[in-house]
Amino acid sequence: MRPLDSGVKTEHDDLRDASRGRRLQRVLADAGIDSRRGCERLIERGRVRVNGRVVTELPAWVDPAVDRIEVNGRPLPPPERHLYILLNKPVRTLTSTRDEPGADRRTVLDLVQHPARAKLFPVGRLDYDTTGLLILTNDGELANRLTHPRYGVPKTYRALVKGRVTEEAMHALEGGVVLTDRRDGRTVGASRTNPVEWKIVHADEEKTTLELTIREGRNRQVRRMLAKAGFDVKKLERIAMGPLRLKGVARGAWRELTAGEVRALRRAAAMEIPS
Repeated sequence: MRPLDSGVKTEHDDLRDASRGRRLQRVLADAGIDSRRGCERLIERGRVRVNGRVVTELPAWVDPAVDRIEVNGRPLPPPERHLYILLNKPVRTLTSTRDEPGADRRTVLDLVQHPARAKLFPVGRLDYDTTGLLILTNDGELANRLTHPRYGVPKTYRALVKGRVTEEAMHALEGGVVLTDRRDGRTVGASRTNPVEWKIVHADEEKTTLELTIREGRNRQVRRMLAKAGFDVKKLERIAMGPLRLKGVARGAWRELTAGEVRALRRAAAMEIPS
């Protein structure tokens, strides 16, 4: 019996030659197979063939116009057109593609009446009662980079807090605070958040309006950080992500990003800019 081909053989092909095309996992991600990281796992598990040969080692470079690429025995579909939506999320809206069985809460996809909305997913998460800027896309690689703390893409929030908040109190947040993370009802660890940028927009005896910029996206992070500092958050809105600002889009409304905005997002996420 002929042994299974376990990887790229440089003596048989030139998939290691970067000048021949694009990284295999990027081609798969652009075709809508999975996120770039998910496509790398498919390759490592031997689920991808190029010109009939199983590829399990990276980097590998391909030319989609020339090479025959298969995933799980099926030819690679043509590249998917990426779509980028900016939504001004209202309160009492679930940041998900669908609700849990038996529940009937409104989701962000219910607000986006677009022919391709079934392929969209939210980039990161806003709490049920948090409002503001949310991106929906079918671009898995960009979504991963916008949310992964490694790339440090800034997200700016405006918070309305009960009572007067002083600059001295805010200095305690600058270097980050220790938050305990939970998953499925269990504690999975505690760690300090990354440094935070902040400013006090308005303060009086009854309330304070703050703006905070974070560069990661832990679960309910801004609310939890402010609560840890003893602040009672009444309203929370995301007003910016990277170069995008929440201007000219009414609450509950949406629009497609311009080509220039997409390029700016890709630069913020340290991604290649297509020619």
